[in-house]
This record gives sequence, C-alpha cells and structure tokens, in this order.
Amino acid sequence: MEDAAATQRDQSTDTESVIIQPDLDPPAMCPDEPDCREPKTNLNQGEIFKALEIIERDSLAIAGSFTSLFASLRFALSEATSTSVDHMQCFGDATARLQESVLDAATKGNRYINSCMRLNEEMKGIDTLATQLKNLRRNVDVLDSAVTKLLRFP
Repeated sequence: MEDAAATQRDQSTDTESVIIQPDLDPPAMCPDEPDCREPKTNLNQGEIFKALEIIERDSLAIAGSFTSLFASLRFALSEATSTSVDHMQCFGDATARLQESVLDAATKGNRYINSCMRLNEEMKGIDTLATQLKNLRRNVDVLDSAVTKLLRFP
C-alpha cells in the first residue's frame, strides 16, 4: 500500500505543471513594422533551474505533508476500528448475559404459572369441602350445646 502511495506521489510530481510568469520587458516596437508589439522574455537557464529546484522542494514538502496526513488518518481509522470492535464485543457479551437472564426469568415464570395452575386445580374441590366443614361445624355446635345442657342439669 505504501509502494502504491509512493508511485502515486512520483506520478503526481511528473504530471504537475507549474506556470511560471516570465519577466517581461515592456513591449518593444518591431523595427520593421510600426504597429507590431512583441514581448521579450529574459529567462536564462540558471533562473529556470532555480525555479525548478524551488518547485521540487515545495513538491517534496507537500508530499511529506500528505504522507504525514495519511499516516495520521490511517492511525485514527485504526483506533476507531479497534474501538468499534471492542464495543461490538462488549455489546455481544451484554446481549448474551441479557439473553441468559431473560431465559432464567422465563423459566421461573413458567414454573410459577404451573404452580398456580396446580393450586387452582386443587382448590376446585374446596367448595364441597367448605360445605362439609360448615355442616360439621353446625353439628359440633349442636353437640356442644347438648353437652353443656347435660352438664348443667344436676
């Protein structure tokens, strides 16, 4: 990946074109034609090489800045990805624990419901038992009254 970036940097410096404004003398009149104006350029080879050196130095500085920027962005992306992975693992753990708790609660709830249903079935016969107990209580009260009368008789 770094080789591709270096190749791209090399290609980008090859394809960049910089426009240099030449030093222009004031337009001079053509000696042969009175209305013809022709600009004269005074660029020597030394100035061209100096300008190219400046461009090359600036290009290298820009390339270095981009390299640093991309390295920083790569690091930030790596950190964000790592944090996302950590959060997903934490979320997975929390979800697993929640699922476990829900299953446990559902199991206990089902046991409670089954116990209530058994108790309900057992309580269905309680009405007849209550009627029998009322009759028994009445009979005991009658017997108690009779015994009390017999004991007071002497």
